[in-house]
Amino acid sequence: MSFLTGELIAFFIFALLVIGGAIFMLSFTKVVHMVVSMAFTFLSLGGLYVMLQAEFVGFVQVLIYAGAISIMMIFGIVMTKHERSDEPPPWTIHETIAAIGAVVLFGILFFAIQDAEIIPRHAFDPGEDNTRRLGEIIFTERVLPFELVSLLLTVAFIGAIVLARREEEGQ
Repeated sequence: MSFLTGELIAFFIFALLVIGGAIFMLSFTKVVHMVVSMAFTFLSLGGLYVMLQAEFVGFVQVLIYAGAISIMMIFGIVMTKHERSDEPPPWTIHETIAAIGAVVLFGILFFAIQDAEIIPRHAFDPGEDNTRRLGEIIFTERVLPFELVSLLLTVAFIGAIVLARREEEGQ
């Protein structure tokens, strides 16, 4: 049995893309670049979900987070003013020690996982149509919380627009 399979290689590629996008989001100084790297992270997470046979969650991840949330953040960026700072913050000794520690921890975890024996307790049954069952639950048993969340998101978006307009009128 070969250790390197196509599925494992794809998993590591998606995992590295998720981690890389998150690190870039934290490292960038311009807000637009942060949003783009966050959207990249969300798209990579969607790929991981699809690999884990959770297609519905993967597509929702792409539609809601990579699409709607990123667009809403870009609207927020456009409607507000930001100070321009071209000079990056200085690299401190704490950040250097944290980076070295993260690399060491990654190496320890990587080799520990490679040597671990995973014994399945029972066979995995992914189910026949979990998306249909999820839709039935949302629109029958949980319809009130579903509608309240949509109302809450709409009110939050309207509130953000009102606050942005007040800042614009005040100047």
